[in-house]
Amino acid sequence: MAFLNISATLPDKGRDLRLDLFRGVANWAIFLDHIPDNVVNWITTRNYGFSDAADLFVFISGYTASFVYARMMLERGFIVGATRLTKRVWQLYVAHIILFVIYIASISYLALRFGDSEMINEFNVAGLVDNATETLRQGLFLRFKPLNLDVLPLYIVLMGLFPPVLWFMLRKPDLTMVLSIVLWLAARHYGLNLTAYPAGQWYFNPYCWQVLFVFGAWCAMGGARRSMTLINSPITLWLCLGYLLFALVMTMAGRFPTLGGMFPEWLFSAFNPNDKTNLAPYRFLHFVVIVILVIRFVPKEWPGLEWRVFDPLIVCGQQSLAVFCVGVFLSFVGHFELSMSSGSLLAQIFVSVAGIAIMTTVAYYISWSKKQDKPLKPPPPKPGAAATKAA
Repeated sequence: MAFLNISATLPDKGRDLRLDLFRGVANWAIFLDHIPDNVVNWITTRNYGFSDAADLFVFISGYTASFVYARMMLERGFIVGATRLTKRVWQLYVAHIILFVIYIASISYLALRFGDSEMINEFNVAGLVDNATETLRQGLFLRFKPLNLDVLPLYIVLMGLFPPVLWFMLRKPDLTMVLSIVLWLAARHYGLNLTAYPAGQWYFNPYCWQVLFVFGAWCAMGGARRSMTLINSPITLWLCLGYLLFALVMTMAGRFPTLGGMFPEWLFSAFNPNDKTNLAPYRFLHFVVIVILVIRFVPKEWPGLEWRVFDPLIVCGQQSLAVFCVGVFLSFVGHFELSMSSGSLLAQIFVSVAGIAIMTTVAYYISWSKKQDKPLKPPPPKPGAAATKAA
């Protein structure tokens, strides 16, 4: 049957250091962005455009999932590929539960230790005081999420539903992308979202954010390669640069009231506040523009990826799950430290640099530890010994 024919173009074998580099950037930025009143997080992309590190994290997750599991699904069958994906989902779920327990235990302990009842409300763990058993049960079902623990549950849901999507994308990549866009727009129009506990909805609406995940998979499955004529067009370049400039102005208008007051209300309110929960179209378009520019100016073979200055980011990207979990916890620690101290500029810089240093140290340690687990290759025989054996 024609429908069963493979239409997608599988990515080339070999590690794409761009994925590791930008995933490391996303992990560092998420850590910095989760610390409020921190001047250092002005270096992250969320201050200069509509999209931010969360968009990058989800996109790369979709790209990597296709990169890793598509070939496996083709060579060893759908069941094996889906099983490996399910195994990865289980690893993500276990990591989330461990982080969830450590996170809420730390918040509760510090709130009691310092008599800061507002901390419990600020980090959305008040339910543990009123109904601890039900709150913990809802946490196991991913419905209860303390502050800043929203990205990993989204990742778990998207990965859990990915096996049939990947099967379909291998056969009809463009149609899969179109259906994903339709679902995103329908969810925005009809208000579809998952419910949270004890009230409200998911901060990252999975019906909407799936479009970034699928877009990453589509790019990996040949979508970017088939679009190179459009990507390399001079008109595309100027349109992309113009949109980035517009996004910068609108974002700055939201940050500074004086600048915002210079624009008509209808224009200002169309982009402020930034609709992150339902992934506003202008936000998705902003990220697509960034992807186009990266594909155009940072090819896979770019020699700069070998520069040693990028090594810490690349290693953090290679150990992304552990670094992400450590970064989320450290962002809470950094927030607590700044709130209990003067919160001076020096303190903000120290907390930010120390957190990134710890995340990087963890990444290097895990990378080193994994190498120790591999069996050592026997040394090559000496020429003299080989000659004696032959004799």
